[in-house]
Amino acid sequence: MKNKERPIGIFDSGLGGLTVFKALRALLPAENLVYFGDTARVPYGTKSAEAVIAFSKEITAFLLEKKIKLLVVACNTASSLALEEIRKISPVPVLGVIVPGVEAALKAVPPGGRVLVTGTSATVNSRAYSKALAAAGARVRVTEKACPLFVPLVEEGWCAKPVAALVAREYLAPFRGKKIDALILGCTHYPLLKKIIAGVMGPHTRIVDSARVAAASARRELERGGLLKGGGKGRSEFIVSDAPERFSGLALKLLGIKTGKVAVKRF
Repeated sequence: MKNKERPIGIFDSGLGGLTVFKALRALLPAENLVYFGDTARVPYGTKSAEAVIAFSKEITAFLLEKKIKLLVVACNTASSLALEEIRKISPVPVLGVIVPGVEAALKAVPPGGRVLVTGTSATVNSRAYSKALAAAGARVRVTEKACPLFVPLVEEGWCAKPVAALVAREYLAPFRGKKIDALILGCTHYPLLKKIIAGVMGPHTRIVDSARVAAASARRELERGGLLKGGGKGRSEFIVSDAPERFSGLALKLLGIKTGKVAVKRF
């Protein structure tokens, strides 16, 4: 297989990374994409760092067998805890979703402004966003808030139910009057709750979704390596570690993605 024809690999703990898949498909319609959702072990955000690293390395090895040309870690928890370990075993470029999210947030926040990072418990405890903002030389005030129930709500397909709004208010209402310039959706599941989160925060807070900027980052990486595929329509392949029919149904319901037959790979 020619290098340009090789697929882009994408993985997440479940279906949240489909937000990144959808952005990649929209931006790079000619590319072949292979997506892995670790539905048997979701959520990652409550797991230990050691477990997340082990899962991520297993999935990476599996996707490398698919002869991928680029790996997108479409999971903030894995990006915050396992990215360097993944890069050690990957012969192809590996991109996470934290740095693109930080770059997008900085465009929306004035010097001295306030950033609220929402994420899983593991992502927040790692302080990956605070560290990335500091590394970027950002002169902003950062607060991080764990919102662990958001992932199970999305995985249950309850994004539009009243309980989702109740949970969002419980987590975020205390920040509404605090002049938050930008709120980073620090988990790829969270864009599916974007309207609810924006409603709680009010019109003066910019909601930063890293899916689109992660897709743009992937395009730049492919261009740099001369790996961007030309014309034609790209193929999409979906693989999960459990419950393929449920994954397929939620992909269609929540994101309008027709997956076709979903394969199963168990570890």
